[in-house]
Parts: sequence; C-alpha cells; structure tokens
Amino acid sequence: MKHCLLIILLFSIACNNKVKQEKEAFSEPDASVALYVLGTVQDAGSPHIDCQKECCSVLFKNPDPDRKVVALGLVDHENGKSFLFEATPDIPTQLRLLRDFSGNENDIPDGIFLTHAHIGHYTGLMYLGREAKGANQVPVYAMPKMKSFLETNGPWNQLVTLNNINLQQIQDETPLQLTSNITVVPFSVPHRDEYSETVGYKIMGPNKSVLFIPDIDKWHKWKKNIVEEIKKVDFAFLDASFFDEKEINNRNVSEIPHPFVIESMKLFDELSDEEKAKVHFIHFNHTNPLLKPKSSEFSSVLIQGHKVAKFRQKFAL
Repeated sequence: MKHCLLIILLFSIACNNKVKQEKEAFSEPDASVALYVLGTVQDAGSPHIDCQKECCSVLFKNPDPDRKVVALGLVDHENGKSFLFEATPDIPTQLRLLRDFSGNENDIPDGIFLTHAHIGHYTGLMYLGREAKGANQVPVYAMPKMKSFLETNGPWNQLVTLNNINLQQIQDETPLQLTSNITVVPFSVPHRDEYSETVGYKIMGPNKSVLFIPDIDKWHKWKKNIVEEIKKVDFAFLDASFFDEKEINNRNVSEIPHPFVIESMKLFDELSDEEKAKVHFIHFNHTNPLLKPKSSEFSSVLIQGHKVAKFRQKFAL
C-alpha cells in the first residue's frame, strides 16, 4: 500500500513539474534580449537514417515538425540584432523561425556561431552558398582549427571564396561583445575532434546568462567542474544525447562517450533545488526517451528537479 502511494505521489509531482515547465516554456515576458530553442535533436535528426526501431518507424510515416537538430537563436530586440548558434541541416526552417521571433525583415542573422565540425553543427552552412541563398558576407564565428577546416576543404571553402560567409576567428575563453546587451564567451570542451576543436558557449544578456554545451565527452574529462559552472549561470543547456547505455546496444560506447543523462543527474544531485532547475537537457539521439513527454524517463528528469528543452522555448536574458 505504501509503495503504491509513493508511486502516485511521484507521478503527481512529475505531472505538476511538467505543467509548470510548459507554462515557463512559452510564457516568458517580453525582454530586450531573448534566447529561443530552435532544435533539440542530435545531429542525424529524428527519424534517423536506416532506423528500424519503433522510435523512427512511426515518424517516417508521420513526421514530427518539432524534431529539429540542436540550435539556439539569440535576439537583441533593443538593437535589432539576431544570432544563430549552430548551422544545422534544418537551418532553412530555423532561420525563418528566428526571423519571426526577431521581427527582422529577412532570414539571414547578424552572425552564426559554430561549436565543432560534426554534421549537425555546421553543414547547414551549405544553404548560404550559390545553390541556395547565395548569401553575402554572413559572419560565421569559429575557433582556429574550425576556421582552417572551412577555409581549406571543399565545398566549404567555396563559401569563403565567393564571399557567402565571412569567417570570424574566436579564441578560447576570450569574450566577444556582440551588442551593448550581449557578450559571448567560447570555451573548449573535450570531444571527438577529428576535424576541429569543440567549444561550448556562455551567453550573457543584460540580466541573465546561459551555458550551452550540446556536445561533450564524459564530464570528468573536462578541465572544469560542471557542477560549479551551473552555479555561475541562470540556464544550462547540456548534452543529453543518450539517457542511458541501453539505447546504444549496437554501437561501441567508447566511440561515442557522451555523458548519459542518468550519470549527469547523479552528478547534479548535490545541487540545490534552485540550481537543479537551471539544467535543461538537450541534443537527444533519436533513441532517447526524453523525446517522449509521456515516458517514465521524462518524468524522472522532472522529479529530479531538472528540465527537458523544448522546441520554440523562449528565455528572457
């Protein structure tokens, strides 16, 4: 009897947290600077190529329009500027959303920030080229190795030679003042750096700040303490590629060493309730049950006091 009552209590808490998150997600007040979630899924999207599992079979027949690859939009309404974090294969839709959120007249933002050279994080740049937009001098912010990769490898170097993009080199831990209201700081994180280094970003508005780490190897490999870094910001969008190792029983886990959500939650258990609520898990593999709001795993995240990033969320900074 006591066990049943405990289950009912936990379910009630999860439901209340879910309702609270829904309200917070789409009812943020107007602000001079706002952050928008433009995608939450891992690089290869959902449904995933050649996926024979139930998680994708339904989606091939009935696609979910909210399944976009991870990206954030940043808008300074006061200065009329907008910025995109990550150039994903879903960039046409994401730029249109960013335009609508910003109130600007065209889809092209005032800058695009890249984290690394894995397919979901930079290949959207192709839509700025001759075959698509034919853009003119779009500022693209990249670390030195990432910048060199784009300059020396086709088809990306054609974007440079045709002046579709204007590469802006950024440096580890060096702040960049984008507008009078926005400062961005890139910082290196350990990841599979085959073609470029990997960075996360700290985004600072006039009132609040954001930690954005969509891709990282295990937390203990980072030179910084993620628990302490969460305490320094107001929102933390963190790599949640896999909920646990059961999802990837057909792959060598050592080749894709992301922090499992269950590992992260255990690590974050020492945080206060207020600090736990800062965590918004993001970058979900197509197998991740956090893509299903009715799953027990989704409820467990809410019960632990954390949140699950949602497409189109708005955060006042």
